[in-house]
Amino acid sequence: MAAGDQTPDALGTEDQALGWVLETVRERVRHQGLDPVESPDEAAKIIETVLQDYDQTSARMGLASFVDLEATRGEVLDAVAGFGVLQPLLDDATVEEIWINGPDQVFVARGGESELTGLRVENDEVRRLVERMLRRSGRRLDLSSPFVDASLPDGSRLHVVIPDVTREHWSVNIRKFIVAARRLSDLVGLGSMSPQAARFLAASVRAGLNILVSGATQAGKTTMLNCLCAEIDPRQRVVTVEEIFELQVPLRDVVGMQCRQANLEGTGEIALRRLVKEALRMRPDRLIVGEVREAESLDMLIALNSGLPGMCSIHANSARDAVTKICTLPLLAGENISSQFVVPTVAACFDLVVHCRRRADGHREVDEVLALGNRVENGVIETFPVFRRVDGDLTPAAAEVPAAQKFELAGVPAAGLLDAPGAEAPPGSERRGL
Repeated sequence: MAAGDQTPDALGTEDQALGWVLETVRERVRHQGLDPVESPDEAAKIIETVLQDYDQTSARMGLASFVDLEATRGEVLDAVAGFGVLQPLLDDATVEEIWINGPDQVFVARGGESELTGLRVENDEVRRLVERMLRRSGRRLDLSSPFVDASLPDGSRLHVVIPDVTREHWSVNIRKFIVAARRLSDLVGLGSMSPQAARFLAASVRAGLNILVSGATQAGKTTMLNCLCAEIDPRQRVVTVEEIFELQVPLRDVVGMQCRQANLEGTGEIALRRLVKEALRMRPDRLIVGEVREAESLDMLIALNSGLPGMCSIHANSARDAVTKICTLPLLAGENISSQFVVPTVAACFDLVVHCRRRADGHREVDEVLALGNRVENGVIETFPVFRRVDGDLTPAAAEVPAAQKFELAGVPAAGLLDAPGAEAPPGSERRGL
């Protein structure tokens, strides 16, 4: 054994042996001043040396041996350079989300449905895992700041809440970034929308229509936003602003910005409102706001009202609820902001609402595409459906393309986008108020 390593007289079980190997590896990592996350190859060499030494010593002293040395090697590496017992779940492509409610309450979501795993994670181990996850994020978690949002190296989103905000245990949520679709055509292949709806939305993005993506949690809003962004002219410059990095815009000229928490002195916070304002100084051709929740919606409206095309997402139960909400959130910016200003501005800014939903079986799909008119009567924005579900199919529901002048100015052909195959006139083309 290496100098300084102490082997107990009796390691009667494989679990005891594993615990000793882990402690020895961690001690050597600390002694060499390594960051196993940054230097996994060096950590793997240390693990291999410790396992070989233990294998020789166990044979000589009659200690417990490892039945599957390769599995043990992977388990130790996950514990030292990865995220312990959660690492296999993070590596599992079928797992969409992981959450921990308590030591024996580790859940995952697969295909939109949740299930309880057989894993057990003690409170001390949860704390160590969260500390490791936050190490490179620059974000903190303590009694003065009991919530944290952060991104993991693979793009997954981490959310943690600690007692006494929670009753007893730390609450940990990891929403994995799984690339189910990169373009609208991928969503068609997944059965999330019809080919005709995809063509219409692609043309709308190229024409510079302002699009609001709505839906409930886990309805696929971020995926939809990514797919819509993929249809932007690759020559355009795109600036994205988010609370936490989630968007993956597949273009060459993209600048992404995220919010920053306050430091220990309570200063240095950068809110989403500030990022929206700063984005306008960066010569964007498109502005993408990951999600609007509060007063930042006012700054986004002002930006879009300046002629800058953009897109964003919002939590809502339906497309019409999304319009109502985007007319309400800007009022949070201050008492001097009134609905008399906000509602006409929303009508002038947004052209489409794409509403996503998650069915009971976990399948995600586009439920409706709603168009906003420029007319406002009695504080209500005129809207009409462009596509809606009929017998499970997303079919055209409008007789005319919304914002036709934008299609014309951008040189994007609009003819035939809403023609219903095999029908002389698309049904449901009447306009109606929200």
